Amino acid sequence: MIKLLALDLDGTTLDSKGRVPDANRAAIRAAEAAGVLVTIATGRRFRDAQPVGIDLGLNAPLITHNGGLLKYADSEETVHCSLLTTKTSLEVVRVGKEFGGDALVSTDPHGLGTLLYDRVSNDNIPLKKYLRWSEGLHGDEIGRSGVAHVPRLEDILGDHEIVHISFSGCCEAMHELEATLKAEFLNGVTILATIYPSLDFTLLDILPPDASKGHGVAKLAEINDLTAENVMAMGDNFNDLEMLEWAGTAVVMGNADAKLREMPNFNTTLSNDEGGVAAAIERFILNQENN
Repeated sequence: MIKLLALDLDGTTLDSKGRVPDANRAAIRAAEAAGVLVTIATGRRFRDAQPVGIDLGLNAPLITHNGGLLKYADSEETVHCSLLTTKTSLEVVRVGKEFGGDALVSTDPHGLGTLLYDRVSNDNIPLKKYLRWSEGLHGDEIGRSGVAHVPRLEDILGDHEIVHISFSGCCEAMHELEATLKAEFLNGVTILATIYPSLDFTLLDILPPDASKGHGVAKLAEINDLTAENVMAMGDNFNDLEMLEWAGTAVVMGNADAKLREMPNFNTTLSNDEGGVAAAIERFILNQENN
């Protein structure tokens, strides 16, 4: 029986306009009323996921930073976090910069989180858009307090607890950077790619080796004495893959890449603009259909 529901956020729980459809909201409440723990498992920073967690009133800690940080939206209590070492962080920044990438460093796991950066290349339009989006999400003043420009990342990384480092850009360049990082670090870090081919945009997240959405969901299940068979996970992108493979019930959104939708042992549902989350909750949790 499903006792824990882990929902990706963007492209899954949220529609294409960044809103929670009413059908999803009602279904999540029905699942919680049926005794299911419901969490968001997202690549977003805690600061950027917290408003949705509070809005939905979820009864479990959020799994943020692609599994690197488990934290309650309302109380801001940190349940679990995995950190990159200073040595690894310096090497990731060095390799990324040598490739020409602009690093974003996520810090402060016990607070709301701060994003550090030291440069934004003129042609890095996706990163500029993200920084504007982050400020706009919380209001300009609060948003700016969560993003800090520093003279040089290498000089201050040792003073911070680092949850993850990210690079973003066009798909081809980020694919090459991903290959470079994998060759450099082998199994020393987790590298997760969130790919949007229609936008020619890829986000690369570099985390500790024991961090991923799969690790985060497994940790939350362990805390609540649950096994994979008790877990249902839903997602739409490749950073959801390990979580989907680990969960006893895996559901892929109708708007997901065909490679994910066609994978064996995965169920599919409607798109994020068609209430796909609500449809899957109805099918597998409320009606207890066997997958």
